[in-house]
Amino acid sequence: MTTLLEILDDAPGHRVALRYRERDMSFAELGDASARVAAGLAALGVTRGERVALWLPNVPAWLVAFFACARLGAIAVSVNTRFRAAEVADIVGRSGARVLIVWPDFNGIDFAGILQAIERPALAAVEHVVAYGEGGTAPSHLAGVAVTPWTALLAHGPLRDTRGRAEDRCVIFTTSGTTRAPKFVCHVQRTVAAHAHDVVRALALEAEDTRILQALPMCGVFGFTQALSALAARAPMDLLPVFDAVAASRLVRERAITHMHGVDDMIAGMLECVDEPRPFPSLKLFGFAGFNPALDDIVERAQARGVVLCGLYGMSECHALYAMQPPELPLEERRKGGGRPLSAAAAVRVRDPASGELLGPGQAGELEVSGPSLFAEYFDDPGATAAAMTGDGFLRTGDLAYLEGDGRFCYVARLGDVLRLGGFLVSPLEIEAVIDAHPGVDASQVVAIEHDGRLRPIAFVTAASEPDEEAVLAWCRERLAGYKVPARVFAIDAFPTTASANGTKIQKARLRDIAVARCHADATTS
Repeated sequence: MTTLLEILDDAPGHRVALRYRERDMSFAELGDASARVAAGLAALGVTRGERVALWLPNVPAWLVAFFACARLGAIAVSVNTRFRAAEVADIVGRSGARVLIVWPDFNGIDFAGILQAIERPALAAVEHVVAYGEGGTAPSHLAGVAVTPWTALLAHGPLRDTRGRAEDRCVIFTTSGTTRAPKFVCHVQRTVAAHAHDVVRALALEAEDTRILQALPMCGVFGFTQALSALAARAPMDLLPVFDAVAASRLVRERAITHMHGVDDMIAGMLECVDEPRPFPSLKLFGFAGFNPALDDIVERAQARGVVLCGLYGMSECHALYAMQPPELPLEERRKGGGRPLSAAAAVRVRDPASGELLGPGQAGELEVSGPSLFAEYFDDPGATAAAMTGDGFLRTGDLAYLEGDGRFCYVARLGDVLRLGGFLVSPLEIEAVIDAHPGVDASQVVAIEHDGRLRPIAFVTAASEPDEEAVLAWCRERLAGYKVPARVFAIDAFPTTASANGTKIQKARLRDIAVARCHADATTS
């Protein structure tokens, strides 16, 4: 497998590729539509290496436009539909996208208004706006640029020659940075196609009965990887424009869905929608990422109702589904993030961040990964690219993990979130697990700040009624080493979060800022 187009060209043309709103699209139709849109983009002046921003939900047009870019050797810039003016201005502007494809009124959101609010210099490179729609009338101008209807691109005759090459950059994802502008993670066609096929082989998706539910947004690497692997498996894929637990539950049952991936909130919502003891008998596997601390028992709850959940690992730089916990493992192992790399050519190791020495099984340090799915570069940022890689081709992930003795690894936390307490590296999860077990606490998050002259943990908790701080601290003193006991416990209505294409993540940096402010205020008034 060398180019992305081989995923379409090698598939039986009559076979169903996509199912969207009761309409099937075959591989032949997907290939033809992408060739027509490629011709339309070429008519707009798009050539190899130029960027086309896709600000679309999970609709066939997303994949049509992506493969159209691949035909031209152009780069699709993935833009989350949750992004608003400042984020769109930064990503579309900094990427130098020449074309922006958008659904102006998707889901009742005024995307046209969001674009109008962006200062024109921020989108100076955008020469064409393409408006997708499903009914209604598209505006004639957006962001000061005349609008080309999506149907006008489809009206072109198919592009007859495939200009994209295996080493062409093909897609850009943005990292979820909190203190600086997100980096642009750029992959080439060869590695995207190779990883899709590695996922197919590892998860046995080539089985004739495989059916995929695409509920994760394709604008994020998690959803994108699932979508590309479904196409590589020639498995029918149902698209949900946005995740809805009721709609997802219905599709799993009606379409006999066998595989889907998502976050813990998604499967929890789906299980609540159906009263039957075994609500999803066709579902063989749900690869999940745990983001909601209140759902730490979701693997047990799902298994009790016949759904097998497996923890996994991925990031934009090495693709989602880089690794997964094998489904035959005991529940306690499957609940962990990480797993065994899905590519036979991948390798992982763990390094002590202080000494630089490689560590053996059971010893926590920074995870380094290699394999055919690694990114090509941070687009237009060679310094950041070089800093992310080791001299022998491993990616420094910035994640704390440890190796198992059977070829697996287990993710612990982001290295930046790990607490350095009393001379030891301590995962906040260890402290949070103790606090969460307190009967008066629903969920907790722990960060570390300078307090009374040394680095101390600070806990934030949510609860139905404000818990007694001293009672929680006493609980911790009975169960934790002294240096792990929080200096303070603060009640909070809700943890600050960031919504990304891959799930909702808790803002640890924001919690640290709140901890500093509250402790300073308490010290001032005491």
